[in-house]
Amino acid sequence: MRLGYVTSYEVFDSSDWQKDLFGIRGAGSFLAKSLENQSVPIDYISPLKQNHRLVNRAKRKLYKKVFNKFYHCWAVPSISKDYALQVSQKLSNSQAEIIICPENAQPVAYLECQQPIVIWTDAPQTALIDWYPAFSNLCGETKRHIYEMEKAAFDRSKLVIFITDWAAESAIKIYGIDRAKVKVIPWGANIECDRNTETINTIIESKDRSPCKLLFIGVDWIRKGGDVALEVAKQLNQSGLKTELFVLGCQPITNEPLPSFVKVLGFIDKSTDEGKAEMKKLFSESHFLIMPSKADCSPMVLSEANSFGLPCLSTKVGGIPNIIIDNLNGKTFALTASISEYCDCITNLMNNYKDYQNLVRSSFNEYQNRFNWSVIGKQAKELISNLL
Repeated sequence: MRLGYVTSYEVFDSSDWQKDLFGIRGAGSFLAKSLENQSVPIDYISPLKQNHRLVNRAKRKLYKKVFNKFYHCWAVPSISKDYALQVSQKLSNSQAEIIICPENAQPVAYLECQQPIVIWTDAPQTALIDWYPAFSNLCGETKRHIYEMEKAAFDRSKLVIFITDWAAESAIKIYGIDRAKVKVIPWGANIECDRNTETINTIIESKDRSPCKLLFIGVDWIRKGGDVALEVAKQLNQSGLKTELFVLGCQPITNEPLPSFVKVLGFIDKSTDEGKAEMKKLFSESHFLIMPSKADCSPMVLSEANSFGLPCLSTKVGGIPNIIIDNLNGKTFALTASISEYCDCITNLMNNYKDYQNLVRSSFNEYQNRFNWSVIGKQAKELISNLL
């Protein structure tokens, strides 16, 4: 089995990746490595160039100025059709037997080829419309473009893999995809992991019990629930549990000066040795990853945290409840949950530290059993090879 690995980006060079796409592109990189480790030969059909037309740029300005709506040039059919042409040209020099696109529908939506096509993605983009800020206030034309692009891609695919049950069910409901060709396999942690049970026990023993350290990671302070995380840290301190909040990836948005217990760290590049060391320190020393997302599909950082045994506190939105199982690798809260509910959970675990330590161990076990790229690679190889 030889794969044609189709992505719009350079799989192993993150220097040009957008910050908000590090998650999905990092997964594409780790997935490729895991398949290679399963001795699967791969031809990389990437990167692909977006050739925008002047008329589309003009329409984008017109929609914004006249109708106050967003028109996304990337969703225009001509972009996807040009992608298909680029992929076809690259495939002419490839012996690939199966095409896999671990990104979204766009690169293969209009691809005509003899090989079976596999799409492996986090969620259908149509499900994000009027939910994610980047997919809100769209003009009708862009909504139609996204729907038609995804439908074309799913219709021509032999296998569609989503990483959560929520995403799979959303796609089946929206597009009427045959359930027989829809599968669910999670993505792993976008971080190197050589940790084992002994390592996790060392991390547990080396954690200081005070202050309680909360880690917030996200490039979008509002969507990822940074305001809730800040209020949780405030209330914990007011209740007598000394707490620090570490903010990574964005600048907090607040109408008042940040309290001294908030540590803003900016953006850390995990592709560098220095960045990896910083992330390792943060994940190892923190007590909880807190991400009270208002809208999310399946944040990669949750499994990354679990790879260090770090329990996650998040919300019951999108595919998050498929990733975080209450009292096993963290806890999820309703969007309407009060700040006190978060605080009670944290306080109870910090006051019953043996319970917290057991949660750390079970969080790491979840990583080993579900979010380990080695395990995922084996599942993927077996599933994809059945297409031949």
